[in-house]
Amino acid sequence: MIINMNREAFENAMKEKNKPVLVDFWAPWCVYCRRIGPAFDKLGEELSDQLVFGKINIDEENALAVQEQIEVIPTLVLYQNGQAIGSIVAPESKAKIEAFIRESLNQEVK
Repeated sequence: MIINMNREAFENAMKEKNKPVLVDFWAPWCVYCRRIGPAFDKLGEELSDQLVFGKINIDEENALAVQEQIEVIPTLVLYQNGQAIGSIVAPESKAKIEAFIRESLNQEVK
């Protein structure tokens, strides 16, 4: 399940202790965001037992995008216990997103 996040939903997700949170910062006018969106959504279905998936429309939540230092979209940020542990800008494929998740979580475990 993908959560369309506003500031309140984002802050609640940052309190999540049991699962990492992967957030897609995007905008409706961003062609590349729309192209990678289905891969993100598919991962949200496949990995919902392991991660929380959220999307933040930077046009609607610009202050949040600034707070999280998002300069290019789409940017995916992986959070663990409320802290960003990794990010990837404009991933080319579902496989790239999966590899990013694995690498980020493995680094966190060490």
